[in-house]
Amino acid sequence: MSPHYLLDTNIISHIMQGRDNDLLNRLTNVAVGQVAMSSVTLAELEYGLHRRVQPSRLRNALTQVLLRIDVLPWDYGELCNNLESKGINLSDFDMMIAAHAASVKSTLVSRDKAFSQIPTDCVSLEIW
Repeated sequence: MSPHYLLDTNIISHIMQGRDNDLLNRLTNVAVGQVAMSSVTLAELEYGLHRRVQPSRLRNALTQVLLRIDVLPWDYGELCNNLESKGINLSDFDMMIAAHAASVKSTLVSRDKAFSQIPTDCVSLEIW
């Protein structure tokens, strides 16, 4: 069964910071196994951690997130071709994350305005 929600990097970052009670409450109301992140999101988070001088607190927060949220492999080509043919261009990471949500038929959860360019028949988007 595919997860219902695929969380974008900015949502995982907010979860790791632990200061957004509305987001954390919303997440606790979603059934176990219904939330996942893309392997692209994990790559972005890892890159960010390696750029930090003292990443230990954030590394621990990411470890805690990974205990509760699955990381999924992804498929890139079909959605990217579809969006580019419509003149919609996102950053490489955003395009990969959107393609991943589409390939696993999940709702993409993000606060990134770039995703609002994507037609809803391509990717379902929710702002948390």
